[in-house]
Amino acid sequence: MNVSKQDSNFASVSEFVLLGFSFEWQIQSLLFSLFTTAYVMTITGNGAILCAVRCDQRLHTPMYIFLGNFSFLEIWYVSSTVPKMLINFLSETKTISFLGCFLQFYFFFSLGISESFLLSVMAFDRYLAICRPLHYPNIMTGYLCAKLVTVCWVCGFLWFLTPVVLMSQMPFCGPNIIDHVVCDLGPLLALACTSAPRIQLLCYTLSSLIIFGNFFFILGSYTLVVVAVLRVPSATGRRKAFSTCGSHLAVVSLYYGSLMVMYVSPEVGHSAGRQKVATLFFNLVTPLFNPLIYSLRNKDMKAALRKVVGLSFIS
Repeated sequence: MNVSKQDSNFASVSEFVLLGFSFEWQIQSLLFSLFTTAYVMTITGNGAILCAVRCDQRLHTPMYIFLGNFSFLEIWYVSSTVPKMLINFLSETKTISFLGCFLQFYFFFSLGISESFLLSVMAFDRYLAICRPLHYPNIMTGYLCAKLVTVCWVCGFLWFLTPVVLMSQMPFCGPNIIDHVVCDLGPLLALACTSAPRIQLLCYTLSSLIIFGNFFFILGSYTLVVVAVLRVPSATGRRKAFSTCGSHLAVVSLYYGSLMVMYVSPEVGHSAGRQKVATLFFNLVTPLFNPLIYSLRNKDMKAALRKVVGLSFIS
């Protein structure tokens, strides 16, 4: 274990060991190939949506601008953890520096929180479009759209900054083995030499506020949307209204389903294997499916994607 003297009482850990998935070499190589393929597909799919929104004038509307920002967030989100995970599949030491671990922890949480805020903004946009259609163009202007996106990014990166800084100042004197695939909140708190109930309470309070606050906001928005859609007299109108929300609801279900498994009950003591699978699903599988969900049932997006793919072949 790599440690350096901090004072007479503690030796500070200078690096951590991310165990990840510890299997035989053949299985490790297979997982490396599978996760590398999934990572490349995630970057390609979300990058294609981002290019489609940017290049097609028909998609320069608030709904697609939010979707483009969401895809941009997904690219950075998976890139904050997956490359290190892939390196560890081929590494014998599986080490990560103290600074690198806390940077990964910070960006992992900050980008995830930004996504959570953006999903709420997207739900609010659908509420305005369906429940206030006549006022929608005057309310959801380009200025408000840019302002909401900026708030999502800024709040996401500020929300967990204080807890991360406080945790980085805690003494870590060993062991330095993290039985997880990423530097996450629970494993890091468990490795601290001294208990810090106030920091732990702050972390879980902020996490719960984000999870439940945004979840209930989205739930409330779509409850009002459903009530408004059911009042539409024609079946065709109801189908069209529900189709614009179906993709977003599917993404929200994937996002919050895996998120609540990971963070809603931190004291229950989930097994390390369950936490790894939940984190992997949340961090890699969900971003992989999002481009498929948003493009399969959306004619405008499919047309824009065909245009982007056609231009790339011509180039």
